[in-house]
Amino acid sequence: MRFCFSLLLVIAISFHTFAQAPAGFFNLDKAPKLGKMASFKASELCDVADKTQSYLNQFTEDKFAVHAGKVFDESVTLVKVEQTLEFICQTYREDVRAKRQSRLHDQEFLTTNFDFYRWTPDIATARKIALKSTNARKSSMLNAIPTDKIFLTKYYTKLLIASDVKTAVYNQALYSLPYDETGLTLAEANNDLTITRNKFTRQEVIAGVLEEKKLAKALIWLTEEALHDVLLQGTGVVEVNGQRRYFNVHRNNGIAYDYAIGKRDQARYWYFSEVPSIMGYGETLESKIAIRPQVSFAGNVDQLGLGKLFMVSYKQAGEEISRLGVLSDQGGAFDNNLFQLDLLVDSYFGWEDYHQANKDLPDYASAWLMLMKPPQKH
Repeated sequence: MRFCFSLLLVIAISFHTFAQAPAGFFNLDKAPKLGKMASFKASELCDVADKTQSYLNQFTEDKFAVHAGKVFDESVTLVKVEQTLEFICQTYREDVRAKRQSRLHDQEFLTTNFDFYRWTPDIATARKIALKSTNARKSSMLNAIPTDKIFLTKYYTKLLIASDVKTAVYNQALYSLPYDETGLTLAEANNDLTITRNKFTRQEVIAGVLEEKKLAKALIWLTEEALHDVLLQGTGVVEVNGQRRYFNVHRNNGIAYDYAIGKRDQARYWYFSEVPSIMGYGETLESKIAIRPQVSFAGNVDQLGLGKLFMVSYKQAGEEISRLGVLSDQGGAFDNNLFQLDLLVDSYFGWEDYHQANKDLPDYASAWLMLMKPPQKH
């Protein structure tokens, strides 16, 4: 969905540093301001870039994610996106072989080799969501998004203590797909509204309908609070009997995420599967991209297109910091959302651990889409 800017916003961003008058939310910036390149490892950025590029090459039929993007001009192409991801790893590997410092942390190298498209956030939609929200803090933060910065949220994989059997404390299960979906493809299952997965809301599952009717296998047992957290975040990193295990969302009940209400009131419910590591976007569980903290963004894959390389910049401890990450994950909160990126920061037991580690990261940041420049003609 595209939105028109108000006259005030057009005036505010029509400085000569941009190549042309704004035609959308992303515009070529001839003079991007890069801070100290920090807070990411080139090796991990390459790892996520490589796995995301593999998805783009292998799953071309995924029209939801594999495209150039729906909010850019014709200068942004899928070929350029793939070339950019490949160039990230080429640069990293050349630096390793040459035993030199990463050029992906070199401001001059980045401005020489990449085009930067400044992201102007969709303030209008953010304000509309703020009006509908019943969460006062969320409304306040959405209303405070500056005209020249995106909303930079942070997410983490929840470190959980769980039980392999139901107890008085651990009384809510992470369920695998219901038994009546065994052997069905995603398309077959989605077209059958009579299957168990499409019948029940989160609240009905929590009330015990699956357990009572023995409709699905319980993978592990959690507290109810932990269940709401992992349903929101999509991944659970779980310690069970001294072992660390990973669980990722598999398929949901078809109910959309409602950005205006809190996590306990959401009707959307996800069924899970055990996986080998933290996983990002993928049309199926088997195709999901393995992602890493500090270099992976979740965002509006539908409109932006999977695999975009973004730079975000912000002040931290009085210093301007810039960092790179790949759009390799998504979430229900990003439907029609062109004002936000969500940075995967790490795994924590809870809010206090997360907050202590990330309290100096700001809520808003300048953001640019980056594409490798075409090779120079000699």
